Amino acid sequence: MKKQKGFSLIELLIVVAIILIIAAIAIPNLMRSKMAANESSAVGSLRTINTAEVTYSNNYPTDGFTATLQNLGGAATTCTNAATSTAACLIDNTLAGGTKSGYSFALGGTTGTPAVTYTSQATPVAPGQSGQRYFCSDQSGVIEWAATTCTGNGTGTPL
Repeated sequence: MKKQKGFSLIELLIVVAIILIIAAIAIPNLMRSKMAANESSAVGSLRTINTAEVTYSNNYPTDGFTATLQNLGGAATTCTNAATSTAACLIDNTLAGGTKSGYSFALGGTTGTPAVTYTSQATPVAPGQSGQRYFCSDQSGVIEWAATTCTGNGTGTPL
């Protein structure tokens, strides 16, 4: 009788089954980790927006706070020459574009001339996949979260 070299079909099927079981356990944890990272990035981006709004208000006192993310950003050529009230070069262009790390960002709620209030919002692009919670902030600088919609001015739970 000859000795067989290599693995039998049963042995290979057992190894494949074990790998599939491990993958079934690991993939949901990977998705939760990615959502947690996206949520942390959203909170960090809202902090950046808050800081940029205060700086913008100090640099352009006749405008106060701005209502658009584009005004806080700026093209590379503009930022190397001179910042303006429509391209203040205070945040990166990815964030100024309104979407970053699975969240979309929006500014609004500016009132008065000069504007003395604003609200910023971070909404998951794909709720349940890119993030679970909605985040918001306003001129107070407090970042809040909510399970569905967060509009600022005390509508969410402070972090």
